[in-house]
Amino acid sequence: MDIGSFFQTLLTPIKWVIEALLVGFHWLLTTLGMNPAGGLTWVLSIVGLVLVVRALLIPIFVRQIKSQRKMLEVAPQLKKIQDKYKGKKDQFSREAMQRETMELYRKAGTSPFSSCLPLLIQMPIFFSLFSVLNEARNDKAGVGLLTRELSDQFYNAELFPGAGLKFSIQSALEHNPVLWPVVILAAVMVVAMTASQFVTQLQIMAKNQSPEMKESPMFRQQRILLYILPLVFAFSGFAFPIGVMFYWLTSNVWTMIQQFLVIRNMPTPGSEAALAREARLAKRARRKMGEDAAALEAAEAAEQETKKATTQRQQPVGKSRAKKSGGNKR
Repeated sequence: MDIGSFFQTLLTPIKWVIEALLVGFHWLLTTLGMNPAGGLTWVLSIVGLVLVVRALLIPIFVRQIKSQRKMLEVAPQLKKIQDKYKGKKDQFSREAMQRETMELYRKAGTSPFSSCLPLLIQMPIFFSLFSVLNEARNDKAGVGLLTRELSDQFYNAELFPGAGLKFSIQSALEHNPVLWPVVILAAVMVVAMTASQFVTQLQIMAKNQSPEMKESPMFRQQRILLYILPLVFAFSGFAFPIGVMFYWLTSNVWTMIQQFLVIRNMPTPGSEAALAREARLAKRARRKMGEDAAALEAAEAAEQETKKATTQRQQPVGKSRAKKSGGNKR
């Protein structure tokens, strides 16, 4: 068994679950009256599949964020250890630095691998997603509920006339005649994918970096990736079929929104986003205090009005009225 076959065997259980989700959404949309062979039905099935998978990965994503936060907390102490043994290349110094580093990670309850582990868990899932969609667009039956009939429907599905989900920009240009609807749709999607990836990286770089992180070599590497990753999407999008591009675009939009919410509610300590969050919380607290003070003043005013009305109803009887009343008795 070669490496490729071994890898596909490992992915089989994940692919089975993904096919079940894809076919499940397709059945639901068909039950609601949509065309089972229609391109829109399959596109919405792909979108639903991606949303469910990404939602299931939220706990892993949160764990990754927490691990990265802990690594940031120990970064100053780690730098002190590295500076302490800087230039010392003897075996004793290297072992001492390694011991102190591991002890620092142990006390903090983290390690460099803990922040990478969630990403490693996600990779087989995304490979399986891509594999299932790629096999469907090549008119191959899946490993589970994606039958040959369903695969044929996906293979021949068109989002609109001339825009088949199996075509990419490359295959559309090679087709005779050229499938311009595919080229135009795919080009728009490539631009959207590139823009969403750029915005995701930009909001991390601009708002969620502490001053210490901005001085680190990692920040300079991230600045380079800010411009390289969108270009990767732009060039790879040339060969991606439309069906697979809908998966990437949906996933990119999810990531962009998810990063926005994380940066707004769980920003890196000391970053611009953290300062903005503190300002929002302080403003909210002042507004709450103002509302409470206004409610207290209104309650006190109502209480004073009640006392005043009660006093007026209990006014004493006048002397003239008292004498008149006494004369009548006599």
